[in-house]
Amino acid sequence: MFRRLRVHDIKRMCAYASALLLLAITGCRTVPCQAPLTDVAGVYQYSTLQALIEGVYDGERTLAELRRHGDFGIGTFNALDGEMILLDGAFYQVRADGAVYQPPLQTRTPFAAVVSFTAEETWELPAGLDYAAFRDWLDEKVGGADNLPVAVHVRGRFGRVRTRSVPAQLPPYPRLTEVTRHQPEFEIKACAGRLVGFRLPPYLAGVNVAGYHLHFLSDDLHCGGHLLDFETVGGTVEICRRHRLVLDLPASEAFKAADLAEDKQADVHAVER
Repeated sequence: MFRRLRVHDIKRMCAYASALLLLAITGCRTVPCQAPLTDVAGVYQYSTLQALIEGVYDGERTLAELRRHGDFGIGTFNALDGEMILLDGAFYQVRADGAVYQPPLQTRTPFAAVVSFTAEETWELPAGLDYAAFRDWLDEKVGGADNLPVAVHVRGRFGRVRTRSVPAQLPPYPRLTEVTRHQPEFEIKACAGRLVGFRLPPYLAGVNVAGYHLHFLSDDLHCGGHLLDFETVGGTVEICRRHRLVLDLPASEAFKAADLAEDKQADVHAVER
């Protein structure tokens, strides 16, 4: 037979249940809990550099979709129509004439990497550095053996900046190494502007550029492009490290058919020089 519960039995059970609930709520105050990642999205990348080298120049992602994943980054546009800079949530397109345009958000990209940029560390930019010396200097600041993706943002003044862009291509698309043999290059004197891009670890070679990949945009929005070299006068350098890389691969037949198995590092060096 079931025993009828008395009032004090019910009160004792309620007190016991309340104690269990309080223990569950406050348990992480006495037992260390793992801190959540602050960069849930991390670096978002659409397609791979190897696919771009093989001539996969048409993608499905729009700039509007890309911007949902970050406000800072670099890439290119469908048909390889110039260099992309995403800065403070605004897209800029440096075409083969060296001029800067603002593309509509329905424009599509075959390759891009973006992040929500929050400066974690900031340093003064020394004067008199060329690109190679700058990389060595920043490697020391960041940590030469760092295995994390690092977004790099420079607000600088430069004695000179050398950039390039690429002209829009027509199908059947040539490989990127062929396109860059005939790339327009630009020498910009005494200018102020931003450098936007990433330093990526060696194990990401082929997925993206291992090492530094930066694009330039002048403060007056008159010129820019893929960075080849510069000479610094002054400014600031900001970085943010990310612990996640989200790789979004195209569903196109061109991507599925591309030869991505072979080591393309010689081609990467050729197109990034």
